[in-house]
Amino acid sequence: MNPSILGDSLSAIARDSERGALLTVHVQPGSSRTECVGIHGDAIKIRLAARPIDGAANDELIRFIAARCAVPRANVQIHAGAEARRKRLCVKGVSAQALLARLLSRNEKEMKQV
Repeated sequence: MNPSILGDSLSAIARDSERGALLTVHVQPGSSRTECVGIHGDAIKIRLAARPIDGAANDELIRFIAARCAVPRANVQIHAGAEARRKRLCVKGVSAQALLARLLSRNEKEMKQV
């Protein structure tokens, strides 16, 4: 999926701010593996291998987003929804457009080109 095709419809999911890229995600903890599965309403759906116990799912989400966007874990913060499936993240060091492209790309070759 190419985020530039969807244009303005993705602005509700991710947008640039002075703090960094703001991203809305819908998480499904306790999955067999951690992966981004696409768009879920006005959020990106991410399956997490970790269970929602003692913050393990949040830690896995931060690790996954940081790895996909090639930024340090310290650059990914949960701003809202720490105890909910729907979360609002701030990712420093990457634009909203690049963030969406990296999360929605299906293979490593696409990710390296962004």
